[in-house]
Amino acid sequence: MLHGHIGVGPHKNVLAAVAVDGNGRQIAVRETAARPRGFKTLLSWAGRFEQRAWAVEDVRHVAGGLVRFLLAAGEQVVWVPTQMSSDFRKRLRASGKSDPIDALAPAAPVERGGT
Repeated sequence: MLHGHIGVGPHKNVLAAVAVDGNGRQIAVRETAARPRGFKTLLSWAGRFEQRAWAVEDVRHVAGGLVRFLLAAGEQVVWVPTQMSSDFRKRLRASGKSDPIDALAPAAPVERGGT
């Protein structure tokens, strides 16, 4: 049985999701369109994790539709303050952009019990 927290880095057109294990290690990555079809794709992808929680960076104007979809599907969702995600990204890399790192950022504090 796989367990994992799933961090989501929401963007206007793309949702990047990263599943992490109990030690905060990345175990799976998925990117999809930030549209209802993409929401279904993410939920289907996450089905391999029997116990899961979604940690979504608190960018409500971008991720609100996804969060409403997940809650309606009975999923556990936690909003992660953008400052927590930003602090994690600063510690992890010096410069540049990476959608998977953006998705890992909200999952890490939740896995450590930070929210």
